[in-house]
Amino acid sequence: MMHMTFYWGTSVTLLFDSWKTDSLFSYSLTLIACLLFSVFYQYMEDRRLRFKLLSSSAVSNNTDGAVDATPLLKTKIFARGGRWSLGRFTGSVLFGINSALGYFLMLAIMSFNGGVFVAIVVGLAIGYLLFRSGDDEQVVVVDNPCACA
Repeated sequence: MMHMTFYWGTSVTLLFDSWKTDSLFSYSLTLIACLLFSVFYQYMEDRRLRFKLLSSSAVSNNTDGAVDATPLLKTKIFARGGRWSLGRFTGSVLFGINSALGYFLMLAIMSFNGGVFVAIVVGLAIGYLLFRSGDDEQVVVVDNPCACA
């Protein structure tokens, strides 16, 4: 039976039926995996935001401020800076991967185990400290107010 309130036991079924902890050792490995997975989530979010910043600055650096007189003649699907550019496609793939990671973390927390919750929150904080709280705060690009994005 699945718990519907927080509990502090060492017996957890996490994400899959095959991922069950039956000893203190397996529970500890699960908590370490949750911590590392959440640190990796923050790393990937940092990479995605930096890639978005770099690709948008590369597009703005390529334009000299002049208006293109023939926008309909550019027929390449992956034109530089266009709607279907390679940079936007790569950014979308990174966004999809990061969203999947975030939803996996959410589902892990929904196991309602207190240790899993603490491990994920501590991992997110460590990941933020390592990868996203540096001196270069201009990397913060807010395009979606949703916390999972």
